[in-house]
Amino acid sequence: MDKKLLKNPVFIISTAVILLLVVAGAFMPIRFGDVAGTLFNFTTLNFGWFYLLAVFIITLFLIIIAISKYGSIRLGADSDRPEFPFFTWIGMLFSAGFGAGLVFWGVAEPMSHFFTTPFGTEGQTEEAARIAMGYSFFHWGVSQWSVFAIVGLVIGFLQFRRKKPGLVSTALEPVLGSKPVVKHTIDSLAVIATVMGIATSLGLGVLQMNGGLNAVFGIDNAFPIQLAIIGVMFAAYTLSSSTGLHKGIAYLSNLNLGLALVLMVFVFFAGPTVFIMDTFTLAIGDYITNFVQYSLRMEPYTGGEWVLGWTIFYWAWATAWSPFVGAFVARVSRGRTIREFVFGVLVIPPAIACVWIAVFGGTALWYDLNEQSGIAEAVNVDLTSALFQTFDVLPLSTIMSVLAILLIFTFLVTSADSATYILATMTSFGSLNPPTLFKVIWGVLMSAIAAVLLYAGGLSALQTASLISALPFTVLLLLMLWSFTKIIRGESPPIRKSELRRFRRLEREARKQQNK
Repeated sequence: MDKKLLKNPVFIISTAVILLLVVAGAFMPIRFGDVAGTLFNFTTLNFGWFYLLAVFIITLFLIIIAISKYGSIRLGADSDRPEFPFFTWIGMLFSAGFGAGLVFWGVAEPMSHFFTTPFGTEGQTEEAARIAMGYSFFHWGVSQWSVFAIVGLVIGFLQFRRKKPGLVSTALEPVLGSKPVVKHTIDSLAVIATVMGIATSLGLGVLQMNGGLNAVFGIDNAFPIQLAIIGVMFAAYTLSSSTGLHKGIAYLSNLNLGLALVLMVFVFFAGPTVFIMDTFTLAIGDYITNFVQYSLRMEPYTGGEWVLGWTIFYWAWATAWSPFVGAFVARVSRGRTIREFVFGVLVIPPAIACVWIAVFGGTALWYDLNEQSGIAEAVNVDLTSALFQTFDVLPLSTIMSVLAILLIFTFLVTSADSATYILATMTSFGSLNPPTLFKVIWGVLMSAIAAVLLYAGGLSALQTASLISALPFTVLLLLMLWSFTKIIRGESPPIRKSELRRFRRLEREARKQQNK
């Protein structure tokens, strides 16, 4: 390994900051939690509006770019074609972008909204169920993925078409310049935000795995168990990361998608199938109808905190994840056109997520509304039990619960494997083949910060960490729109097939005239 990589300022600064947070959280967990809580309250109360506006603007920008004349430009040379098959590409997007988060919230979110509604409607009613599904679709839909897509689009364009390093600082050069201090600061911030975002997802997955082990095997929900899960997970994704992008991550992504489909198909047919389809159709309609209202909804007149705890948390979480997911999505999307990339990323993973929520969340809602199964009350007490409470009302509950635990584990390993690759790339000057040592270092630090956050405050600490680290990066995302606009203006879109046919027809007619 080139020794100059170890002297990279981005590597030194970001590892030092994360290591400092690990030490502070391990030795002063109460103080660490208090400070994090103070920062959490400051950012949500003062900048919640900023997150909502930023994500809405990014979504509109991507749609406009995709349908414009620039949509036919490829992420790569004009002769390049997609590097990965479509199914593998979707599996990679699904695994990296959602990780265990969707498995965690697929039942937990709609049942939480069903129990405590967003608008003050009476809970555990038919109207509450409808609102719960519509809002859950919104949170896992286009808006969240637009944050990932903008980072992936800019980095992928520069990396594969302009042959530049796949770094956030490179994407912002047209706006912020190329001074080393500025570039190192931006990349360090991207790395720190990524680690905190990934730690949130890993922590949520570990909590749910522990909840599943408790439901199936009676193993206590306790920090030592969670620490053991993190240890096993670290060993698995370190082994996977050593095999490279085309083996470990690709195989795990296909396994994840396959396992997820098995669980979803089983619940679809074992559960209330017609109700699920009706719920999905109605929720899609509610999502489309209320998209603008939900995108810009705040609560200044009522003083409520529902939006702060849900929509703003989700957008901050997605923003913290965006350097990692965006860079990874860019890496696996080489050869695709901008239009194919944007619509593929904004439509297919959100569609899968909505189907997942309709199947699992819809099943839980049906049993609560018609069989008084008490899933919502159980989820209100312990969010990690949501999925397993739902399996309890279905046949083959033990087998399905074990498969779900395996799915969560493989999701965590895939996400962490992808993350170590991207973090190592970010801290090795954008190398597409970063050294294994860097992957191991980031694997250790990610596991450590996830463990510290669980130790310092569990779910609330995980949510707080992602929100704080995301605020400065949201500013960079908006600057990225400006930067990409300046970059893309210098490109000449390839000639469309219809135009090419017209040119050839005119050329033939001109030759005929000459022959006469």
